[in-house]
Order: sequence, then structure tokens, then C-alpha cells
Amino acid sequence: MGATGAGGPDILDCRGQRCPLPVINLARRVPHLPVGAVVRVLADDPAAANDIPAWCRMRGQEYLGATETDGAPAFDVRIVS
Repeated sequence: MGATGAGGPDILDCRGQRCPLPVINLARRVPHLPVGAVVRVLADDPAAANDIPAWCRMRGQEYLGATETDGAPAFDVRIVS
């Protein structure tokens, strides 16, 4: 598990996992993070680009956007509840 808060985002490496595993693993990680933390989901499954923002809308979390980390697509989520 990566750092949270000022040390940077918590990294959740889901590379190589297919839908729906990245979202399932994100849902499992969120309860262990404090409000305000950012989790960066590394996910190379093309479905993650739609699934992670949709999950955030349904669960009331803040989708911060997509980027790239270590050559992999990365999706940032701020924990708000």
C-alpha cells in the first residue's frame, strides 16, 4: 500500500486485471483510507476509463481524472466519505 496525504496518493496496482476487478479492488481499498486521501488506480483494462468514474458517481467519491504512471493509465479518486 502506498502513502496517503502529503506523501502522495495511495497506489492501487490493478494492471493486468480485467473488468470488474479494478473497481472491486478500489471498493475494497476505500474503507481503509481516511477522508481526503487520494487513491491512484493503475489499470490497463480499457473499461476502467468508464468504470472508475461511474463507480465514483454511484458511491459519492470524487473522481479527479486520468493520468499516466509508469507507462500505465492511472485514475485518481479522492475519498470524500
